[in-house]
Amino acid sequence: MLPYLLSLGAGLAVGVAYGVIGVKSPAPPIIALVGLLGILAGEMAVSYWRGHPAVLSSLLHRKSFAVEREAPRHPPA
Repeated sequence: MLPYLLSLGAGLAVGVAYGVIGVKSPAPPIIALVGLLGILAGEMAVSYWRGHPAVLSSLLHRKSFAVEREAPRHPPA
């Protein structure tokens, strides 16, 4: 959840900075963002129909910035 909050905070900060200096944002139009949301909803629907009830958490985990951390490897003694 932290990566999402950090991403939102960074986006808001950049948006405020763009607004203050009067620069037009290079972000895609809202219609493109709605289309991306539709793509994610379609992926979740297909996964649910295939019998994966925890589809939302699994899809968000795969699409997030989460990185699996490995345990440190110690050389044999």
